[in-house]
Amino acid sequence: MELFWKHKTFSELTTAELYRILKLRVDVFVNEQQCFYPELDDKDYHCSHLWAEINDEIVVYSRLVPPGLSYPEPSIGRIVTNPTFRGNNYGKLLISKSITYSYEKHGTTAIQIGAQTYLKKFYGSFGFEQVSEEYLDYGIPHIDMIKP
Repeated sequence: MELFWKHKTFSELTTAELYRILKLRVDVFVNEQQCFYPELDDKDYHCSHLWAEINDEIVVYSRLVPPGLSYPEPSIGRIVTNPTFRGNNYGKLLISKSITYSYEKHGTTAIQIGAQTYLKKFYGSFGFEQVSEEYLDYGIPHIDMIKP
């Protein structure tokens, strides 16, 4: 199965694309992970959105956050893999493409993320380094990481 990649600003998203993105994020972060947090945080308006589809179903998604909105540096957030497609290394492709798009948009500046602690090794494989102590974000252990 071939992935079809899309990268759009908020204003470029169709209503169907936005719906599918939000549905996946809520299905995984709120329902599966039982994390009741403000998913609709008004940041989406200012971000670009990167995802891959197979047959109009979102496989992986990330939100590319400009500098100054979440952190001083640009950020990658709301990183999610559709449960149906887990185990195929699509998440690795997503992170690589997210980093590339972030560098293209913002130059070779550092990128900061708030990562679930159990994914430290995964993000570390892309050059991200832990820069904070562990903290709870809506009940889920997180750490801040920067890719210098």
